[in-house]
Amino acid sequence: MIIDTEFGQFELIKNYREAFDLQKFQERYVDVAFDRYTYLVGDMSSSILRIKGFNSDPKSPNGFKRIPDYLNESCQVNCAHFVLKRLKPAKDTLIDI
Repeated sequence: MIIDTEFGQFELIKNYREAFDLQKFQERYVDVAFDRYTYLVGDMSSSILRIKGFNSDPKSPNGFKRIPDYLNESCQVNCAHFVLKRLKPAKDTLIDI
């Protein structure tokens, strides 16, 4: 499923237990922190959305291949979570040359 947000366009890769909520995502998203990441993982902890970014280099310490490790080690067991893949950045973040 393709999601259009004010921060760009994303593909919703996984939506475990219907965790994705567009309004909560847009409230918690910080462009300075997350614009550089291709993959974003959101999980619900005590009814609060946490977002973590991962890059597209699978060999990087913060690469997308580490998403299962993050979910297993940093999230509550069986918690609601989602995985987004960035397709397009927000229009105002594009640089004209």
